[in-house]
Amino acid sequence: MIRLQKFLAECGIASRREAEKLIAAGRVRVNGEVAKVGDSIDPASDHVVFNGKRVAPDGKVYLILNKPRGVITSARDTHDRKTVLDCLNGIGTRVFPVGRLDLDVEGVLMLTNDGELAYRLTHPQFQVEKVYLAWVEGKMTAETAVRLEQGVKLDDGVTAPASAVILHLGQRTTLVRLVLREGKKREVKRMCAAVGHPVRELQRISIGNVRVKGLKPGEWRYLSESEVEELRHLVGLET
Repeated sequence: MIRLQKFLAECGIASRREAEKLIAAGRVRVNGEVAKVGDSIDPASDHVVFNGKRVAPDGKVYLILNKPRGVITSARDTHDRKTVLDCLNGIGTRVFPVGRLDLDVEGVLMLTNDGELAYRLTHPQFQVEKVYLAWVEGKMTAETAVRLEQGVKLDDGVTAPASAVILHLGQRTTLVRLVLREGKKREVKRMCAAVGHPVRELQRISIGNVRVKGLKPGEWRYLSESEVEELRHLVGLET
């Protein structure tokens, strides 16, 4: 037996967290009955349907997109704005974004149909490094960078220890390299604003061992076998 949300994630429908929302919304049926959050199934004998279609496992797909600014990190948008899936051509398998980047943020965004890997890459328990370049307002001091490293109090708690390196001091802006290992919503923007340096531009340049180098905004590529193996090892999954 397997939890229904995990089965949906393994079939590439959505991440485990998003799958729970789909189940709660009544969009999943098991053997003709509306499913409930917490249900378990036997994949070999139970008939699972999502949005009227039978659910079955797909082959695993892993790719990286250099998300451009102005593109929504979502599979669909109710306001007809461009989504990250609109950037993909030639993908014959359903994939979903791993985590989110704000509309005005560009950089590394992984998409996959491997729900278990996606769950672990975004869960703070697994301490996966995400590296950002932030252009912030004002001249940041070394003391302020230390504050970012030690943790900043936000309305949903203190941020976890991070790495903050000042790369360039301009007349009115500072370029900072930040390495985070948790996933609070809009964390980089909120922590920089909290120390008096609102973010002007933000780019994520890597997740774990996967980097955006060589891809122009809007371009994507499949992950290599070694990249996938290293990611799975990083979060404690067997290869």
